[in-house]
Amino acid sequence: MTDKKTTVNRRGFLQTSGLAAGAATAVGAFPHPAIGEVKGANERLNVAIIGPGGRAQGHIRHLQELGDEANVKIAAVCDVWDGNKDVGRGLYPSAEKCGLNVDDKKNVTKDYRTLLDRDDIDVVLVATPDHWHAKQCIDFMEAGKDVYCEKPMTHTIDEARRVAETVKKTGQVFTVGVQSTAHPQWKMAHDRITGGQIGKIVQAQTQYYRNSAMGQWRYYPLTEDMNPNTVDWKMFLGTEFGLAKDQPFNRARYAQWRCYWDFGGGMYTDLFVHQLTHMLIALGLKFPRRVVGGGGLYLEYDGRDVPDVATVVADYDEGAQVIITATMVNDTPIDEVIRGHTGTIKFTYNGFEITPQVLRGAPAPPTREAAGEGGVEVVDAGFDARGDADTRALWRHFFECVRSRNQDTLCPADLGYAAIATVNLGVDSYRNGKAYFFDKDSGQVSEADESWAKKWEKVSHQRGKPNHVAGWEAGDEGSLLYPPDYQKLEGDWVNGQDPAKRS
Repeated sequence: MTDKKTTVNRRGFLQTSGLAAGAATAVGAFPHPAIGEVKGANERLNVAIIGPGGRAQGHIRHLQELGDEANVKIAAVCDVWDGNKDVGRGLYPSAEKCGLNVDDKKNVTKDYRTLLDRDDIDVVLVATPDHWHAKQCIDFMEAGKDVYCEKPMTHTIDEARRVAETVKKTGQVFTVGVQSTAHPQWKMAHDRITGGQIGKIVQAQTQYYRNSAMGQWRYYPLTEDMNPNTVDWKMFLGTEFGLAKDQPFNRARYAQWRCYWDFGGGMYTDLFVHQLTHMLIALGLKFPRRVVGGGGLYLEYDGRDVPDVATVVADYDEGAQVIITATMVNDTPIDEVIRGHTGTIKFTYNGFEITPQVLRGAPAPPTREAAGEGGVEVVDAGFDARGDADTRALWRHFFECVRSRNQDTLCPADLGYAAIATVNLGVDSYRNGKAYFFDKDSGQVSEADESWAKKWEKVSHQRGKPNHVAGWEAGDEGSLLYPPDYQKLEGDWVNGQDPAKRS
């Protein structure tokens, strides 16, 4: 492989691909068509914060910074815990941070249902534990509110399907808070892929590696004033709504809930969703057909349920495989790449590199030097995500969609559903020791069998052509094999006749 590199920036890419006319000029702004009934640009959008925990504190800051620019205001806060000022979370500290009167029971509440019928609330941020996401999102959308739901979209696959159905039924604007979807590099890569630049897509890999001396998610502090007198434990559990089993109050299960299956899915749902979602955008894939998950608790023996090493392998009807892998006890990552038959895309902080593959008569040796020739193309997406710029961009675009009534947000419900289907099947596979099929039409899950392998064997035996990802426009480019002449000697001998001599 040569070290020659060609650099293409976002503006150049948009111009050469014919997309420049619709591109926003400001970094972090995204164009979209205005559809439906438009909410006036001069009308203020009132936002309710549901679950002002760790992640929501960042959202509060972003919303306050966007206040004048986007004409938005935080109007209400809901949390089941009174809160602790030193920790900086919980109901009353968050209400004060938002400029609300802590004695105002109308706007500062422990029961989100008191906000459902409020005509003066336009948008709701749902940032509660995962097991509450579906019910609260559905309740608020049915009450006529637009919803920004923190990832993951839901706790279960069926819940994700119901949220997606509710979005369609109600016409409300909905987005999942996967901030990386605000980065243009994923759609830019998708355009290169569907144009055939790296040939038939066969595999992608993504990762999320962390390391902590105290254990993943144990850095959420426990305080003595976090107790049954200050926490509405019954509401947190949601047992009466069928959300979690009844159990004694436990500070760790409350504040560090991501460690326990009752409330979350560990890194499968908290971290894998981040990486998988933007990878699906780049690939043009949605729902997997076959999923298997592996891993285990190999070091973090601190009372948690969820593993500290995990890998999910998802196979798709389009003839591609996605691998999502991580450990929480070592922070050395692997490359985030998409592999095609004629090239490879490797994602970088602010774009990606495209390396061509060399197609030889025989397989290349497994060395990095043999991977490709002809130079590496470097694509700069023109977006700097440092300082949570991606989260602010996601909010900006969401508010634009709210005002124009455009449901095509950067991370819509159907994409959130696809991500949940994949990672949750990985969870179930890990926990139950089985591989699973997913039916994208019915949403049904079944145990995998030999039919997946037999399907691809049949295509091969019939000399079929490869399937492609959505939007593919390149015909057979980079998708066919060119057998050597001696392969004509292949075939069954019938009645003693050489297949090479049959006409």
